[in-house]
Amino acid sequence: MNQSPKTIILEIRAGAGGNEAALFAADLANMYSKYAAKQGWSAVVLDQSRSELGGYKEVVLEISGKGVYDKLKQESGVHRVQRVPETEKSGRVHTSTASVAVLPIRTEEKMAIKPQDLEISFTRSGGAGGQNVNKVETAVRILHKPTGLVVKCTSERSQQRNREKALALLAAKLESGQASEAQSQLASERKQQIGTQDRSEKIRTYNFLQDRITDHRLKKSFHDIEKIMEGNLEKIIKSFGF
Repeated sequence: MNQSPKTIILEIRAGAGGNEAALFAADLANMYSKYAAKQGWSAVVLDQSRSELGGYKEVVLEISGKGVYDKLKQESGVHRVQRVPETEKSGRVHTSTASVAVLPIRTEEKMAIKPQDLEISFTRSGGAGGQNVNKVETAVRILHKPTGLVVKCTSERSQQRNREKALALLAAKLESGQASEAQSQLASERKQQIGTQDRSEKIRTYNFLQDRITDHRLKKSFHDIEKIMEGNLEKIIKSFGF
């Protein structure tokens, strides 16, 4: 019997809603990172793309620990937020979205990736605000030529470690496409998981004015939204039976 994966890739992308969607994506990344810390898991940012106001256009996290996949696999889908943005002068409620994809990394049976199918390039990586800027080219970008899939890793200080993590990320993404027995279906597989990022296609709504998070699959609402956003996700996750 296969063991449940102990490492996942968690991708969060801003959807509809511009800067507010990017800020919501950052809130989700913070929520999952804090939940991971409470579980005793490790959470590392592999790659990130910041918005003008400090949110995330996209962020890729690697989370490792016992039970990580079982507890977070139901987070895949479109998350919708309803709140008054800090930048909103008239107090109008905005609706924005961010998509979450959860990809397991299975160490026991790594996918065979042919070296000739890869185009690997290296760039300098730097943190937010110029922190941890590397003068050497440690950031890794890998293009998988047969599928056109691109992965990046900038988290580690060494080129080799970034390359290893990027390859693991690539394998996880390819495996999610191979589940349908055809790599050509990779794009539709991932689209099916993260959705179209449209406001109407959602798994969960975060309504700050009503202090309520509603999971549309469970048809159940949870209150104390600020506390949940600080990583106290346990009551939602337990409702899925984990």
